[in-house]
Amino acid sequence: MSNTKLDNFQFNHQVFSVTNLTEEDTEDKIYWLDKSPLDRLIALEYLRQIMYSYDPNTTRLQRVFEIAQLPPR
Repeated sequence: MSNTKLDNFQFNHQVFSVTNLTEEDTEDKIYWLDKSPLDRLIALEYLRQIMYSYDPNTTRLQRVFEIAQLPPR
């Protein structure tokens, strides 16, 4: 999956609101059902990167070095 859409994503602080979790939020449900599966996955990946402070552009595989002792000859 390409990160091009994630790079252009901006959070609108003026639209943000806090609600009770026990109330059913049909507006959000309608909004996300209207989006394509790809758009939903992109939003999910964005939230995952925020939650775990993950930046795919700077994260690399961990290098592990091991010193092996050779038997004497």
